[in-house]
Amino acid sequence: MSPAPASPATEFTLTSPDFAQGAPIPKVHAYKGEGKNTPPRLAWTNVPKGTVELALIMDDPDAPTPEPWVHDVLYNIPVDATPDLMVIRGAAALSEARFTAGANSWNEAGWGGPKPPPGKPHRYFFRLYALDVHLQLTAGATKVQLLAAMKGHILGTAELMGTYQR
Repeated sequence: MSPAPASPATEFTLTSPDFAQGAPIPKVHAYKGEGKNTPPRLAWTNVPKGTVELALIMDDPDAPTPEPWVHDVLYNIPVDATPDLMVIRGAAALSEARFTAGANSWNEAGWGGPKPPPGKPHRYFFRLYALDVHLQLTAGATKVQLLAAMKGHILGTAELMGTYQR
């Protein structure tokens, strides 16, 4: 007999007080020239037992590029980080952060908000990974490098998706 599926009350979840699952991301979070490039606040619940740290990747699979456009790569995130801590992902605050910023598709550290070409809405996926180890990556790692380092160490994944249209 297989175990019962996890109830929603115990599921590892990722949310934002700035936008709901599947809803438009507010313009203030859009990239330079479109918005203020302010990262949205993020919060999570029910982190899997045994989690040592968290990692986050946000990307746009609808970008007209061969691979999804990467907007945020973060790792070494403390399990107890709060939405207020997570809003300091702008480059100016990274030196004081309790996490490590990787490189986005603009080759910048930290948050790069949505700025799709004009037309139909794009989907933006925030994926938070619960890890059973402390990653030994230096600052500036790419999404590909982070995914390789996490291989075999992911205890759970939580996802939040928002949209943006110009």
